Amino acid sequence: MKPTSKLSALSRREFMQIAGAGTLAAGAGSLPTLTGSGTAHAASSGGAALKGAQAENGSLIADPTKIPAPIDRTEAMTHDIELVAEERIAEVMPGVRHRFMTFNGQIPGPMIRVRVGDTVNLTLRNSEDSEDSHSVDLHAVYGSGGGAHYNEVAPGESKTFTFKATYPGGLIYHCGVDNADMHISRGMFGMILVEPEEGLPPVDREFYLGQHELYTDSTFGVPGDYEFHDRSMVREDPTYVLFNGAVASFTDMALGPLKANVGETVRFFIVVGGPNLTSALHPIGNIWSRYWPQGALANAPLRYVSTVPISPGSCLVGDMELPVPQSIRVLDHALSRAVHKGVAADLVVEGDERPDLLKAN
Repeated sequence: MKPTSKLSALSRREFMQIAGAGTLAAGAGSLPTLTGSGTAHAASSGGAALKGAQAENGSLIADPTKIPAPIDRTEAMTHDIELVAEERIAEVMPGVRHRFMTFNGQIPGPMIRVRVGDTVNLTLRNSEDSEDSHSVDLHAVYGSGGGAHYNEVAPGESKTFTFKATYPGGLIYHCGVDNADMHISRGMFGMILVEPEEGLPPVDREFYLGQHELYTDSTFGVPGDYEFHDRSMVREDPTYVLFNGAVASFTDMALGPLKANVGETVRFFIVVGGPNLTSALHPIGNIWSRYWPQGALANAPLRYVSTVPISPGSCLVGDMELPVPQSIRVLDHALSRAVHKGVAADLVVEGDERPDLLKAN
């Protein structure tokens, strides 16, 4: 579809801050340089309380702190979980809109958190106003299509199937229909975390992000309503690379940065939907002090890894120690994706200076 509206003056200024010096027509902008002066929007429970604009503009951006608590039990249990396939129009950035496909109206879909030995009764319901059939393939499931064989639903339909979680890991789930690549690109993916029986090492805060590419019939940042572009997907040339369905989603340019305190340890759960690009996740000014490659929780974590590969259809479970006050930009170190296509999130760490570790001379 052709562009149908223009940005307001305020929105255009905000857009130009995001896009940098590049022209709108060229779509050649850059994301803002992190200065560390921004304020975090944080809930006392330990994370980002997203700005009210999220609800007002119908954003699909999942709150990275709204995830289930760590498991603290020794017995297996049964979970009844419902995922709802919803197709909704939302902004990628101010004035740029696309019809996304989601689980439960958010990108990524809700984190599912279970323990080895648990049983899951999973219901997938497809909204009546959907244009497509949908399903869910969970990488935590032994069986045809990761369960998708049992749950493909047309608009208005609902199906339930049961599986047992038998191995630990941070694992993706995603739509599993024939053209799954397009459905995933448009937002239909999330993480199922299967904790080992002994649980995970405790941390002070946890955050949940989902990286994916969006392919549209446009160039970066041009205002308007845009359709999906299959040939760009086949060429693996995305218009946008995103955390949680939006450009620079957790920075001052969008919903505000995440927040933590000096002396804390934080854990990131990051699921890469893809459908095509391998992410090279790096926290600028910090390091993954403890990292389970590809979310493989059955193995001992690696220590002090700078940049970690996450294959499309896989996950990161990684911890950071926070010894100094700073602003950390979490990004894909395939840097053109961060600078020109949108994948960036900030973590503001507040507290007392540590001149024994870092000081200006």
